[in-house]
Amino acid sequence: MRAVIDLDDLTPGNATVAGGAKIGRLVEMAAAGAEVPKGFVVGVDAYLRHCAESGLDVVVDGVLGELPPEPSGAEVDAASAEIRAAFAGAALPVDLAKAIADSYERLCVRCTDINLPVAVRSSATGEDGNHSSFAGIFDTYLGVAGPQAVLESVRDCWGSLFTARALAYRHSGGISHRDMPMAVGVLELIHARSSGVAFSVHPVSGKRDRIVVEGSWGWGEAIVQGLVTPDHAEIGKADLRVLRYDTARKDVVSAFDFQAGRVVEREMPPGLREARVLDDEELGAIAEAVRRIEEQYGHPVDVEWVVSKHRAPGGPVHIVQSRPVTVGAEDEQPQGWNPAAFAAKYAFQGNR
Repeated sequence: MRAVIDLDDLTPGNATVAGGAKIGRLVEMAAAGAEVPKGFVVGVDAYLRHCAESGLDVVVDGVLGELPPEPSGAEVDAASAEIRAAFAGAALPVDLAKAIADSYERLCVRCTDINLPVAVRSSATGEDGNHSSFAGIFDTYLGVAGPQAVLESVRDCWGSLFTARALAYRHSGGISHRDMPMAVGVLELIHARSSGVAFSVHPVSGKRDRIVVEGSWGWGEAIVQGLVTPDHAEIGKADLRVLRYDTARKDVVSAFDFQAGRVVEREMPPGLREARVLDDEELGAIAEAVRRIEEQYGHPVDVEWVVSKHRAPGGPVHIVQSRPVTVGAEDEQPQGWNPAAFAAKYAFQGNR
């Protein structure tokens, strides 16, 4: 299989092997009719080749081999910093770099933007599985524009396989980094009117008859950073009727700064700070997509969604990620809603 592959050329049968867990799920959701971003994947084979030809395999083995059986936090931090610096300094093979740049330019043409901002997302094999979750541990970069910036972000995503958190998590679970090589997805950045997360079951009570949606204006970074509390909605799964909507005060919004080429936080106009983010039609579109994805997988899921600034009523909502979710028993009583406890579900880890 090619080292760099358009998402349209992948199938549910080969996407996870070639492109890791996140990309595999995107391809599966697209096959089920969900609207997902256009893009391509720098596959697992490209990562393995780069590590072998650049000498990174030797560096990683040497650094990890020096860690004691029970390393301290400082020792893990130092190992992570050394490995990530090696990744940042290792040049990609010329033909691989050209293949990535060419794929980015083709994506620009498809999206009619000669300097298309993209999301560069880590997608490790085995990530977000049912039994061990690395959700939020690896890096994603938003608003990356231009071939050189894309190449640098791909390299940094590979290096994020060795963040201190990832090293500690694998060490505690007895998991080898060789068991989860890193692919990287390069996806069109949907210009968000609003974005958030949705659960196909209530994540606190475990009730399976409702869908929970949380969202805020713009991108989800303001939620991740704890700058805003998202709006909270509950929708009946059977009839998609809105059962509850709690509007939160939102003083800032994460927006894309085209001049700076990155996501920034800006003050929300006073008139919108307590405005409802999602209307009933948008909630219905999100809930319908979540319901369809849950039916496809046969188990509860949480998804990350984006309502595009260009979406017309009745149009699709973009789904940018899906994961299995574990909840308590259905008869458990809610312990109170805590949006911050679920902010880590977002994968928006950084921007370049």
